[in-house]
Amino acid sequence: MVTPDEADAALAAVERARADVAAEVGLPRGYWWGMGVAWALFGLLAEVGDPWVTTAVTLVFGAAHSVVASRLLDGRSRTRRVRVSAAAAGRRTAPVVVAVLLALVALTVAAALALDADGAGRPALAAGVAVGVLIGGGGPEILRGARRLLHA
Repeated sequence: MVTPDEADAALAAVERARADVAAEVGLPRGYWWGMGVAWALFGLLAEVGDPWVTTAVTLVFGAAHSVVASRLLDGRSRTRRVRVSAAAAGRRTAPVVVAVLLALVALTVAAALALDADGAGRPALAAGVAVGVLIGGGGPEILRGARRLLHA
């Protein structure tokens, strides 16, 4: 016979295990640092590059990123420790990542415009580097917070 206290303890253990698995849903830290470096390089390219070259590089990067992202965006293999099932990971990781990246684009543009209005030199570079560091250093945490906020 299972007592109510034992049943509560068992349910709490199951919930802790579920939370541990949910914490594994995401993207590898290397993905975020790669995006951060690319963000900073795009800021540099926007400052010194020809608009046609910048457009071409953006399109090539977008195509390359889509190949990499298609393997990672399900969020099921963030670490080598565990591969989360699709049912446990949910289907909303990719849209949340896209939403996060769009929000970071908006932040970058706003920062560059504010820096330019303030008279800073190389505002696109400064904004790209600042947001790139934010992405590289805090990408997993940003994604985790966005997933929680969007109930994904």
